[in-house]
Amino acid sequence: MKYIERKNKIVNDEYTAYVYEAFDIQNQEETSVRIPINFNECRTFDWNIGVIYGGSGTGKTTLLKEFGDLSQASFDDEKSLISNFDWLSPEEATFLLSAMGLASVPTWLRPYALLSNGEQYRASLAYKVGRASENDVILIDEFTSVVDRDVAKAMSNALQKYIRRYNKRIILASCHFDIMDWLSPDWTYSPLKGRLERASLRRQRPTIELQIFRCRYETWNLFKQHHYLSEDLNASAQCYVLLWNDKPIAFLAILPFPGVGDAKTRRISRVVVLPDFQGLGLGKQIVNYISALYYKEDHQMYIRTMNPALGIALEKDQNWITTAGHKRVPLKDTSGRKIIERASYSFKYIGLKSNDSTDVITFNADAYKEVAQNQISMF
Repeated sequence: MKYIERKNKIVNDEYTAYVYEAFDIQNQEETSVRIPINFNECRTFDWNIGVIYGGSGTGKTTLLKEFGDLSQASFDDEKSLISNFDWLSPEEATFLLSAMGLASVPTWLRPYALLSNGEQYRASLAYKVGRASENDVILIDEFTSVVDRDVAKAMSNALQKYIRRYNKRIILASCHFDIMDWLSPDWTYSPLKGRLERASLRRQRPTIELQIFRCRYETWNLFKQHHYLSEDLNASAQCYVLLWNDKPIAFLAILPFPGVGDAKTRRISRVVVLPDFQGLGLGKQIVNYISALYYKEDHQMYIRTMNPALGIALEKDQNWITTAGHKRVPLKDTSGRKIIERASYSFKYIGLKSNDSTDVITFNADAYKEVAQNQISMF
């Protein structure tokens, strides 16, 4: 067994003398830490995600440094967040941020300093992941230590999907074990055990149970700053809020769609998933669930979005067919001198045509039935 040993000479004074006497410390000249290092096995198989885990003081950071540089991402707060990704094209930058679960368009336009802790953490992850070349190993210390545990799960799921999709390699150091099922690492290493443990089977992501409530218009105030369109919402909208572990995480609003179909035709006007909970694929699941409820009551449901993540997801979903508005829309830029194109995704719901076995989100329908009739506001 190999070890990393760190020694440091003690500078003695009255405080150290008190510790020696009170706790009968024999070695009064130096302090040392001995950490077992045994990563040879991870060089014998292909992998994408490794996790070094253990409590504080067990040597996780020291071991992580054995793989390379732990330097942090550096952001220019004179620029919008997305402008800091200037080695990528604008389209590539938006895709990278979205893939890390940071798909809120207003967030992209804010400087790094004005983001929440969770948003800053995702932005830093996106920066380090995006900067990594093909043969690099991405190193992340104190993974998810500064964020809410449900946020940590969402962040872990978004990260692992991107890493595997692009066949990158990343090693994360964390004192939290609750993220393992969401990261599904290929190997883990505990300094206390002193050995690498290879995952025999890929973990299946745990099921997420959401509660859905009919809510008052005022609930929109919690979500409006995160929508890419106007913060205005038609006062006649039927509004729904979705909760995960009693936390509001998403909002959806529905309006009549005059001129299309009959009086029961509806369209989804707003869909917002809070930034901390993006990356779980909730948008498509929520839209499908609500549309199915209305479809059972003989309502036709339409949606038009310019959010590429949701638009692309619905293109692949057999519950939806595209409509005439599904196209790239020519627009003039702000100077009026040139024509640019913007994607517009338009769909009609046609009912459940497939059973997607990858869906791991369930809904508390009883909450919907109980509250929808009373229009109770949760906030």
